[in-house]
Amino acid sequence: MDNTNQKKRLVEFQLAEPPFRAGDVAIVGAGPGDPGLLTLRALMLIQQADVVLHDRLVSPQVMELVNPAAECLHVGKFSGNHCVPQADTNALLTTRAQQQQRVVRLKGGDPYILGRGGEEAEYLMEQGVHFQVVPGITSASGCASQCGLPLTHRDHAQSVTFVTGHRKADQSLDLDWAALATPKQTCVFYMGLSNAGAITHNLMHHGVPGSCPVALIERGTTDQQRMAVTTLAELPHTAERDQFHPPTLIIVGEVVALADKLAPSQSKQSRPPITRAHQGVLS
Repeated sequence: MDNTNQKKRLVEFQLAEPPFRAGDVAIVGAGPGDPGLLTLRALMLIQQADVVLHDRLVSPQVMELVNPAAECLHVGKFSGNHCVPQADTNALLTTRAQQQQRVVRLKGGDPYILGRGGEEAEYLMEQGVHFQVVPGITSASGCASQCGLPLTHRDHAQSVTFVTGHRKADQSLDLDWAALATPKQTCVFYMGLSNAGAITHNLMHHGVPGSCPVALIERGTTDQQRMAVTTLAELPHTAERDQFHPPTLIIVGEVVALADKLAPSQSKQSRPPITRAHQGVLS
């Protein structure tokens, strides 16, 4: 066997996954929507699954890759409307595993980044169910890259913070706003569209200038993706005027200004449409 074939077999061996054991649960990140951003491990598991419990953020294109014989159960949630309560989802995971099925809990983005994956893992551990967790590309990383926004940059942002834009049981958005207002960082708000006004008010109250660049990215990395660039002061107005709907990320920070430079250089396939609240807002 020549050296090329030896290397190929080595790669195939390293990518091979052990069979998905009956009675196990895999908590799997499906990424932000583009099926090309699904990990190889995630793909192998969804193609072996007997049942897939998926949320509303898993794109139809990713669902097309699921084992055709698998039972697919929608257990999605959005603010103020839980299709299936979390307790029922937890019980389903346990029941199906106890029935010796191969169970995938498929989540948009990464299950351990604002995705309730930790809560489900705790429950499975308490019930004695064997599980594994497969990371996914979180929507902040996938959507920002698609739109020409580096989340960190030596000249503009030395840190990035992922923030929940709404609280459990729709509680008030009580966050450490002083820390979030620290200069030279990027803040990414997940599920924050309904609290755009509170985000603007609290960040400006703690010293972030109203002129700070902000991006709204709806359904990032999918063929329905759209993006608007505005300012912190104009964020609520832009979200309402341009009729943004969930799922929409809100990215706050100086790196947003780089979209003008970096997005046009990306291939046409991945370049998003960009609208503005004001002409020259970032000039």
